[in-house]
Amino acid sequence: MPKQSAPGELRTIAPKLVDLTDDVLFGDVWERPGLSPRDRSLVTVSALTALYRGEQLGHHLGVALDNGLSVAELSEAITHLAFYAGWPNAMTAINQLKKTTGERGCA
Repeated sequence: MPKQSAPGELRTIAPKLVDLTDDVLFGDVWERPGLSPRDRSLVTVSALTALYRGEQLGHHLGVALDNGLSVAELSEAITHLAFYAGWPNAMTAINQLKKTTGERGCA
């Protein structure tokens, strides 16, 4: 999986949070062998959708695409989540997927 990091501009205000993000979350948790990066992305996108965390969702949709999930698979997962996480959450996530794929030219 490509190296991820918290945005560099956050380091000036929250250096420890950025270190924990880089070292623990992306350097350890995301690298554990129990799930593939693709599966971790699907879990992460699902959690962010269910919890209505749109600010983080766009980034992780891009990571999910990089980790091998297709637009169709992400769309299907979000559609499925509409019935468990709520319609507004799913609509926000699908709009974020549309934006992300449009920016990448893979819509």
